[in-house]
Amino acid sequence: MTYSAFDHPYLSGLLGDEAVAAEFSAAADIRAMLAFEAALARAEAQHGVIPHAAADRITEACRAFSPDVAALRRGVAVDGVAVPELVRQLRRAVGEEAAEHVHFGATSQDVIDTSLMLRLKAIGELFSGRLGEIVAVLEEGAGQWGERPLMGRTRMQAAIPITVTDRMRCWIEPLLDHQDRLDAMDIDLFAVQFGGAAGTLDKLKDKADAVRATLAEELALIDCPQWHSQRAAIADFAHLLSLITGSLGKFGQDIALMAQTGDEIVLAGGGSSSAMAHKQNPVAAEVLVTLARFNATQISGIHQAVVHEQERSGSAWTLEWLLLPQIVGATAAALRLAAELAGNIKRLGAA
Repeated sequence: MTYSAFDHPYLSGLLGDEAVAAEFSAAADIRAMLAFEAALARAEAQHGVIPHAAADRITEACRAFSPDVAALRRGVAVDGVAVPELVRQLRRAVGEEAAEHVHFGATSQDVIDTSLMLRLKAIGELFSGRLGEIVAVLEEGAGQWGERPLMGRTRMQAAIPITVTDRMRCWIEPLLDHQDRLDAMDIDLFAVQFGGAAGTLDKLKDKADAVRATLAEELALIDCPQWHSQRAAIADFAHLLSLITGSLGKFGQDIALMAQTGDEIVLAGGGSSSAMAHKQNPVAAEVLVTLARFNATQISGIHQAVVHEQERSGSAWTLEWLLLPQIVGATAAALRLAAELAGNIKRLGAA
């Protein structure tokens, strides 16, 4: 039983994406949280906050540690987050005097937000590559059929003659822009989260900024002051994903309409009908429209989750957990389907 079409036993055949599902798995989250704990220990040792021997022991334990996930589930039911139980288990694994130095100066949100940033960074790189692949296929088609005539349509009515290139530029140019913006996020969005209990890193005193900078370097993330209650980066990432699915939805809508007229496009593939054996339904094109509209509706929720009260929020943060994976999953499906659809175009324009 699943609540989501993205990992449903058979709906995921249309809407699922294994690469992105892996980044949102419990295993990936735990791996990233342990990477934070190990990197924090090394950064604090480098600046004399904890002993080097303790950092070595914590790093070694994190590499070999396999938590009791059932206990994490019980812990989340009580604590609202997995980190308190994860830290309890990790301290037992570290043992002896080094255990007291695990998670020193950090809070649960530091671990969870940094884990998210590590995984979103990987997803951003994946999505940038997929956009490039789609653009390459479309550019090849434009080179092959670009000078062929099409009827331009405005407000769903025939307007004036245009070329295939004229229409395809409206598909390609936004994707190139989205790819550039995704690539730029590597240097201005995926930031470490490290603020401690109330965002002040009070336990680290005058070494706080230096430890945070080293922590960011260890994890290959951007160094910036804590953003516990400042969620613009999350909203920016989700917003860009909605723009990506919106652009792919426009591509899908155009293809579906061209297929309806019958003489402007030749498509391979397509879905069969249980009632009409002669039909080939433009399933990928239709679902691109669906996913664009799905993400557009989720964005309002992400902007609701921007409102974090005082220094840290529980309710707004939890809302983010519900919405962001769905937006990412929809974008992954859209990119996969768009690549499939672009590759299935056998002709555009009049023969």
